[in-house]
Amino acid sequence: MRDVDVVVIGAGQAGLSGAYHLRRAGLEPGRDFVVLDHAPRPGGAWQFRWPSLTYGKVHGMHALPGMELAGADADRPSAEVIGAYFAAYEDAFGLRVHRPVDVRAVREGEGGRLLVETSEGDYATRALINATGTWDRPFWPRYPGQETFRGRQLHTVDYPGPGEFTGQRVIVVGGGASGTQHLMEIAEVAADTTWVTRRPPVFREGPFDEDAGREAVAMVEERVRLGLPPRSVVSVTGLPLNDAVRAARARGVLDRLPMFDRITERGVAWNDGRSVEADVILWATGFRPVIDHLAPLRLREPGGGIRIEGTRAVKDERVHLVGYGPSASTIGANRAGRSAVREIKRLLERGPSPEPTPTLSPRRLSTSSDSR
Repeated sequence: MRDVDVVVIGAGQAGLSGAYHLRRAGLEPGRDFVVLDHAPRPGGAWQFRWPSLTYGKVHGMHALPGMELAGADADRPSAEVIGAYFAAYEDAFGLRVHRPVDVRAVREGEGGRLLVETSEGDYATRALINATGTWDRPFWPRYPGQETFRGRQLHTVDYPGPGEFTGQRVIVVGGGASGTQHLMEIAEVAADTTWVTRRPPVFREGPFDEDAGREAVAMVEERVRLGLPPRSVVSVTGLPLNDAVRAARARGVLDRLPMFDRITERGVAWNDGRSVEADVILWATGFRPVIDHLAPLRLREPGGGIRIEGTRAVKDERVHLVGYGPSASTIGANRAGRSAVREIKRLLERGPSPEPTPTLSPRRLSTSSDSR
């Protein structure tokens, strides 16, 4: 058992931002706070991106606080560019990230502290920054007949790049940025591609300015305030209409079909009699927040999400979630890290925490629900 003031879980953009601001606030890495990371090396979720996603194709990568990412080769894989940048950042600020470390559970400890149970031992902490992101929890929809499909099914998390799909018939499911990127790459080498989405895709013309950004973040914040599972900021901004997307639309690559009703041995089918045969179904259907380790604290609301104010969990002021909901973007994660540390510093200055008082669930007050 080790006693620290703050435990940071996760060393992606949000976790490193939180660690940076903790150090600026006067806390010493390794003594006053510790950063635990599940990944085998620096880079957060970026290190797992497919090789064909070069740095020049990345949408909106914002630099970490205090150190710019300069002179990056646009043709180099983003996993390499951002992985090297994160590694240099950790070294520059002496953040001493512990990895690979699995956090198994966070529960109530003694003396008003939280008990963080991990694969390298337990930590007793006065505050927690949870920056676990979503990459380790890919979302797989379920459809009738899915188990009968004789071809290959994979998710974005396992996407190897377009080369493995040469000469194959591929169905890409999902209307987000990853889905369109996969589709445009695969269409160059596949025998045939089909794009299927649950909702008609929305393509965004022109620049994404500050007003549009604030509006998108506000939509995600509203869900979080209601205790609903957050939608990503990207999901409410639409798809940028750049030259590559325009060209793909002109070639018919981005001609979308509505969601199929069932999966067959040879492909997919709709109730109106249509069907498409395929060798591969690629699910570009997004991710869900990695927060199961927080379950012992009973932070979830009846709607399924964790209600937060700023970054602080409404049910427990010791717990801050960064990179969650409205801060699930690179610039949002930076701002959330700073905000979380500001509140944590005030908490630490109050002295040892009293035993927490149980809070009543607002179940009877909730009028919203969300089905997955």
